[in-house]
Amino acid sequence: MPDRHLTSLTIPRPDDWHLHLRDGEMLKAVLPETSRHFARAIIMPNLVPPVVSSQQAVAYRERIMAAVPEGATFTPLMTLYLTEATDPEDVRAAHTNGIATAVKLYPAGATTNSASGVRDFEKVRPVLEVMAEIGMPLCVHGEVTDNEIDIFDREAVFIERVLKPLRKKVPDLKVVMEHVTTQDAVDYVRDSHKNLAATITTHHLIINRNHILAGGIKPHFYCLPVAKREAHRVALVQAAVSGDKRFFLGTDSAPHTEANKLQSCGCAGIFTAPNTMSCLAEVFDAAGRIKKLEDFASLNGPRFYGLPPNDDTITLTKGDPVRYPTQIETGDGPVTVFDPGFDLHWRVED
Repeated sequence: MPDRHLTSLTIPRPDDWHLHLRDGEMLKAVLPETSRHFARAIIMPNLVPPVVSSQQAVAYRERIMAAVPEGATFTPLMTLYLTEATDPEDVRAAHTNGIATAVKLYPAGATTNSASGVRDFEKVRPVLEVMAEIGMPLCVHGEVTDNEIDIFDREAVFIERVLKPLRKKVPDLKVVMEHVTTQDAVDYVRDSHKNLAATITTHHLIINRNHILAGGIKPHFYCLPVAKREAHRVALVQAAVSGDKRFFLGTDSAPHTEANKLQSCGCAGIFTAPNTMSCLAEVFDAAGRIKKLEDFASLNGPRFYGLPPNDDTITLTKGDPVRYPTQIETGDGPVTVFDPGFDLHWRVED
């Protein structure tokens, strides 16, 4: 039966390979939106202060587990925030002891709470060499932050200026290019046949830069990396629906309160956790590749990280439009849920 005629799809329970949960009251409110559909998630460490040590990762994981709703099953996969002072042996111990699954590289100033990130990549090379030795992936926010580089070009420049030289110096390092946004990144991953993969977000499969800027500024579509031209969005969709094992889901779901989004210098981030699976099913269905959603959301990520797919499953069905709340309430204030701008006909069955 052709994909576009399917009205029901059962897949292994998906994982989210790039997720922001924040902390405190925000964590308590947003975690249930992920644990409802996802079994595991790579947890971003850019708290204030950032999660830079194994001890801090253990403490953060405990706070996350305390917020998991009763009856839910969810495994947070912790990451360490890479700084120029990161101890290679602490990283080794965190990986060996099952505390941290990956290390996260933020170029200093690239995104929310990234001031502690890396400026001199030679200073972190000893950490990267240890990671290559033990098979620990590096998750990369792939943008340069130089003021003279146009914000729409920062991913492409990062590949040429930072990522290619880094991977030549440490060729055995496993790298995940997170939230790729350009044809340049898609092509680079496709041309690399070892130790490189990429996550793609829900929202970058749906919006381009016109959604942010045309007809007035739409702050709830503002994220980093910023959405690019329509041609780049199309390239991301083609990569996602291809089934290529090097591309998998990382939502980069990033909650901010209305007060922090709607101001003269608003925060970057789009909150997609509640409706991601419906959005993805709509995108894959429109492309006539709904069966490939299993590869993208459930199989390719575990394969790259050396983990088994989840044993339990979810079922999506197609029917009347699904309604999601426009906002969720948190102890810190309301958070707006991503609006794809079209009806969602696929729902996750309870």
